[in-house]
Amino acid sequence: MVISVDNLVYYYTKNNYILSDITFNVKDGDRVALIGATGSGKSTLLENLIGLKQPKSGKILINNIHVEDKNLVQVRRYVGFGFQDANDQLFMPTILEDITFGPRNYGVSRAEATDKARFLLAEFGLEAYANRSAHELSGGQRRLAALAAILALEPDILILDEPTTGLDPAWRRKLAQVLLNWLGKALLVASHDLHWLARVTKRALVLHEGKIAIDGEIQPLLQDAQTLENLGLPVDW
Repeated sequence: MVISVDNLVYYYTKNNYILSDITFNVKDGDRVALIGATGSGKSTLLENLIGLKQPKSGKILINNIHVEDKNLVQVRRYVGFGFQDANDQLFMPTILEDITFGPRNYGVSRAEATDKARFLLAEFGLEAYANRSAHELSGGQRRLAALAAILALEPDILILDEPTTGLDPAWRRKLAQVLLNWLGKALLVASHDLHWLARVTKRALVLHEGKIAIDGEIQPLLQDAQTLENLGLPVDW
């Protein structure tokens, strides 16, 4: 399994459980949507997967490596994680430097890192912005630049938290195209954008009251308006 989660429990206090008895697997080739109403624990679950938060009990494996403090450097080498706010990942003077930063940090030569960065910028339609700072880009451009910086590291697994927030339809379509063309092992995306998720994923995990209420194909789920309504996810709003 690419991702294996077994009986994960997370809470701030014992009277305030955020996640309870979370168990699921993601295998090679899976493209999974993580769905749930606001406050259902989606971001908390994703942060547990890469060790930004530590479960109170249970076990997480990434590429058969136990996610714990001593293994986090190795785990994060396999996982590309996109935060809700792209600005959290863009901090260099130019977008080109943002994208080359990760590979250079892993020992890739400057020339190779730059070639890879320019290829990704071209793929994402951002080549004209290579020497601009993130502050000069639109929200959609920043989000794609942040994704390019992640993909430059060639992760096996891509985990994205609300990647379409603030994007207009054209940029949402561009982001979908990028993800559909990505050839990594597994994709896990948390989002409220249900119709967009249906274009880029095939399976849905639905969090409700801190538990996984549904694990199944996304298309039948999106056609079940009553179930979505009951889960606080009215599909037409």
